[in-house]
Parts: sequence; structure tokens; C-alpha cells
Amino acid sequence: MPPSGLGKRSLWLAYAGLAATALFWAANAVVARGTSAEIPPLALSFWRWVLALLIIAPVGVPQVLAHWQTVRRYWRSLTVLAALSVGLFNTLLYLAAQTTSALNIALINSAMPVLVTLLAWLLLRDPVGRWRAVGIAFAFVGVVLIIGRGDPGNLLRLAFQPGDALMVGAITSWGLFSVLLRRQAVPLPPLPFLTVQIALGLPVILPFYLWETAVHGPFVPAPELLWVFPFVAIFPGILAYRFWNHGVGRIGPSRAAMFLYLVPVFAAVLGGVFLGERLAPFHAAGGACILLGLFLATRPQADAAQLRAQR
Repeated sequence: MPPSGLGKRSLWLAYAGLAATALFWAANAVVARGTSAEIPPLALSFWRWVLALLIIAPVGVPQVLAHWQTVRRYWRSLTVLAALSVGLFNTLLYLAAQTTSALNIALINSAMPVLVTLLAWLLLRDPVGRWRAVGIAFAFVGVVLIIGRGDPGNLLRLAFQPGDALMVGAITSWGLFSVLLRRQAVPLPPLPFLTVQIALGLPVILPFYLWETAVHGPFVPAPELLWVFPFVAIFPGILAYRFWNHGVGRIGPSRAAMFLYLVPVFAAVLGGVFLGERLAPFHAAGGACILLGLFLATRPQADAAQLRAQR
């Protein structure tokens, strides 16, 4: 039975939110790269979430108190989800950036949709399906074109660093979060759920931030950089996590993960606009492959095939 008009609208809103998430995370990477000499990575991670919590607290905290019995009942699940998402993912990514290249980070990050699909199959028995597999293949080719700068042979000349292991840990934590988000299905509305996630995730980041402060000294931002913190708190923080959580709940973790292939496309465009990084033909070719893969993996026929497999 085809989806109703309301169902189609909900589906397209989920798609739009996931695409916006990829855009916001790409912007986050560009901002972090552009300010890396002035803002220590863990200070950026910690204070971004502190500010995000302060922004949503006036509305979020009363809603958390209104659903306190649910929070108490599911506190273990909430703690695990917060540690994997708010706590570990960006912290490990920022730490990895200290000892490995942005190219290596992009290469390892491109494996995330495949990893999420595998974890969803193992833990949720979420069927992959022919069209999704074809879409994953096309999107992965697109990422290889962008990372290899049009020559896949460049990937063979990459030198891997200790930070690569941290990056593998980062994508594993996000993959587990995405799958467990649907498997554990904590019955909280979006805003109190996000409020609890940030509140429980900050204590995970705190030891890393204190270590950075002890090694490099306290961080005091320059006035011209103060805009960075509300930007990363609102867009890659509050909005991106809200859109991602909704998208996973609406279409499942493995198909939602396909939208992460858009991150290098958006990052290439934003880097060209704001950092003066030149766009090349391989960016266009890689972006076209990613968009084709995304279309194939999320087309209505793929949805119907998945529903038949689940019956």
C-alpha cells in the first residue's frame, strides 16, 4: 500500500533533515579546520555542548522533569546513548585530528554508512536489499573519487597514523549509537531526549578537556572568534542531532547513514567558498556518484523491497 500524503510529507521531511545534518556537519568540519590554530579541539567540543545545553535548558529542563519517571526508568540506555554520541564521537574525532591528516579522517569517515548498515543487519536484522547495496556502492565510489582527488591510486600512497585508530573508534561509536537509538527506543519526546543526551554526554568530554587544559593551559577565546561557539552549538549541535534522531526513527539507521556520504560533498563546496580551496572536476564527478547512490538507496522501490523482506 503506497504511503499517504501525510506519510510522504513526513518521509521527505526526514530526508530534508538528514541532508541538513550532513550540511551542518560539513560546516562544522570547515569551521574547525579554519580555526584550528586558534581554538583547541577539545575546548571547542566541550564549550559547544555547554552552550547548547544552556540554550535549550529553559525549555528542555522543565520537559525533562515532566518525564522524570521515563528518564529514571531508561537511565542506563540514555547514558549509553549519550556516551556514544555527544560524549565520544566528536571527542575522538577531534583527538584523531591531532595526529592524523584530514584526508585520513575523511577516508575512515566514509566507511560509516557501510558500518551502520552492517551493525543494523547484525543487531536489528535490518535487510540490506539490492537497491541499497547498489546505492552504497555508487556513493562509496564517489567518496573515493573525492578523497583520491580523481586518482584512486592516491589512496595507496596514504600514510596511516596513530590517530586513525581513534577515528575508527569515533565512527564505531556513532554507528552503535545510530543502531541502539532505534533498538532501545527510549519513549521521550525529542527536546527532553536531546537535553538528557547533552547533560549525560558532557561528563564524558570533561576529562579530555581537563587533560587538554592541563597540557596546554586554559583557553581564552579571542573576541573575533566568539561567533564560532554559538554556531557549532546550534547548527552541528542542537539541530543536527535533532534531525538525525528523527531521521533514524523515521527511516532506520542504515538508510539514514547513507546521507553521511553528502558530508564530503558539502565540505568541498564550503571549503571552496569560505577557505579558498579550489573545486576540481573530480569534486563534481564524486558528488554526482554520491547523489546517484543516495537516490538508489532511498527510492520508493527500495522501501517496498525492505517492507516485503520484513514480512
